[in-house]
Amino acid sequence: MEAFLLKAGQLVAALSLLVIIHEFGHYIFARIFGIRVDKFFLFFNPWFYLVKYNPKTKKLSFFKDKPEDKAAAEASKTSDKATWRDTEYGVGWLPLGGYVQIAGMIDETQDASTLSAEPQPWEFRTKPAWQRLLVMVGGVLFNFLLAIVIYAGIAFTWGEQYIEFDKATAGFEYVETAKKIGFQNGDIPLLADGQKIDAADHDHLMKIVEAKTVTVLRNGKDSVNIAIPENFILQLNDEKGFFAYRLPVHVANVVNGEAAEKAGLQVNDQLVSVAGVETPAFTEFTAELLKNKGKEVEMGVIRNGQPVTVKITPNENGKVGIQLKQLTEVYPTKTIDYSFFAAIPKGIEMGCNQMATYVGSLKYLFTSEGAQSLGGFGAIGDLFPESWSWYKFWNITAFLSVILAFMNILPIPALDGGHVLFTLYEIITRRKPSEKFLERAQMIGMFLLFALLIYANANDIYRFFIK
Repeated sequence: MEAFLLKAGQLVAALSLLVIIHEFGHYIFARIFGIRVDKFFLFFNPWFYLVKYNPKTKKLSFFKDKPEDKAAAEASKTSDKATWRDTEYGVGWLPLGGYVQIAGMIDETQDASTLSAEPQPWEFRTKPAWQRLLVMVGGVLFNFLLAIVIYAGIAFTWGEQYIEFDKATAGFEYVETAKKIGFQNGDIPLLADGQKIDAADHDHLMKIVEAKTVTVLRNGKDSVNIAIPENFILQLNDEKGFFAYRLPVHVANVVNGEAAEKAGLQVNDQLVSVAGVETPAFTEFTAELLKNKGKEVEMGVIRNGQPVTVKITPNENGKVGIQLKQLTEVYPTKTIDYSFFAAIPKGIEMGCNQMATYVGSLKYLFTSEGAQSLGGFGAIGDLFPESWSWYKFWNITAFLSVILAFMNILPIPALDGGHVLFTLYEIITRRKPSEKFLERAQMIGMFLLFALLIYANANDIYRFFIK
């Protein structure tokens, strides 16, 4: 339950930031061009809201407007020039996004009937097409810029730290789907379709799963070619990841009074077997300790390069009382630090690469397996770790910002891309679509989006509770 709440909290925090930045992109361009923005809401507020503030009346409201508050708010709006004080700022209760209500624009907040009055100079519909176009792309632009800023911040704060694949002598552990096509725990990936796989390449996983043949080093000596099935990436949808570095068991510390101390284990010892069974990595090591809990067994140790055998008795929980060295302490690690100014182009590079990778992966969506892999809020929330990590939180948030930017620019009515499409049509043909047409297109788009939302979240329910 605690892990679920932590994941849910991270999801809400990330989406809140992304929605605010997205809507601020629309808001700031509208304000630059003198367009009045009536509302700026985080989350939707059908029937009621959580909190709302009106700068003109200086009124902080909760849940629902009183009739006199509505009248006061309407009366406070300027009739000749728009200002930021014309905007009501609030938080809704339905966390499916957010919105800015732009005066004179047909969107999810208002239809053609609201535009029956005489057009005003501070309305969206009276502005030149190029200004309306910038208002529409503002949200997408700001989401992409946010991703770049986050990636630059990650590069500046943490830099890049990685272990070259061929230096990880214990190899990798693979998910079951990977094992089914020929990968084995301990394999070290070397080549994808003849090209070296570089741990420093953020796209290395996609190169592996999209390759036709991957060459691995097995048992430290044999090169083995593994054929990758077509659309293999779709088979990994139910798995978390593809592979992970194996952690050899190197002793960082021995706990006083525990079995390890009594057996004479020392700092820097490498533990390589339990009861005659080889334990090249932590996964096998813990499994063998559990099998032999409460029993005295022989443990194989490498100490100062020489093999040693000790007798040890794991406790009833299969523990012996040691702390392990981390991967970065076991293997040589490459670190790249970035100055403030060097982090900026790195952030741009990471943002563009992530966008290219995501767009390239969308080709799988148009298959039956791809459609089944669509996920909703559950799948997105599952991206976040079960323990707090600022590094992972910002990485995932930046990735989601890239996704939100791209998805919103798709030419679908009700999305920003739909408005952009109609505005480009107007610029090219010099004919503006009728307000009735825009209203109907908006309704169709909203229907499609809600249908997609229901389908994606139904997939989550099926995967998590039924499958």
